[in-house]
Amino acid sequence: MHAAVMSSFADLLPNGGDSPRILWRVDRNSRAEVLLYIVSADRPDLTHLVEQAGWPTTAGWQTYDYKTFLDGLTEGSTWAFRLTANPVHHVRRTPEEPRKRTAHLTPRHQMGWLLARQEKAGFRVLETPADRRLPNGGNEHQLTVRDEQRHRFDKNELSTGQANRVPLVTVTFDGRLEVTDPAALRRTLTLGLGKAKAYGCGLMTIAKVG
Repeated sequence: MHAAVMSSFADLLPNGGDSPRILWRVDRNSRAEVLLYIVSADRPDLTHLVEQAGWPTTAGWQTYDYKTFLDGLTEGSTWAFRLTANPVHHVRRTPEEPRKRTAHLTPRHQMGWLLARQEKAGFRVLETPADRRLPNGGNEHQLTVRDEQRHRFDKNELSTGQANRVPLVTVTFDGRLEVTDPAALRRTLTLGLGKAKAYGCGLMTIAKVG
């Protein structure tokens, strides 16, 4: 999918170079509904994807100018949001050992990863009203984490050509947020949040609360 998305831009350099960030995410809402979202500086041509999907003459894709929407974000406004991300932290077993990037594997720590980044990202995840909180806690915020996926794939090092086995853990967050810094949130929505952006992580979408 990463290669298919990159192939949607005729002027993109093969190795990325100084090309602007391209974000993408696949939402599998049901067995019969799979949606691909892309945020990019240039308009993509997805003809090859539509042809592979099987309906080249009846199906298509929709593109929108994002700037008008982004410019309309205001401090204090509330939105529903979705984010597929790669929540990680750095650990080491001994003081002498180099720090190693490791995935968070529990919903509590995965939520904590997002909450730790919300201020810098320009938003605040809304808290759950007191009368709707569970007696044993766990739902202090209007936030859920679901659809954990664990992947392993080979990646060749550019410097040595050696293939390394790379683990990747992704989860999807759904919740509600309040805009605290419109400029910072615009950066988050266009540049992404977290690691593994080349593998479908980091793209946050927001929608009106209804």
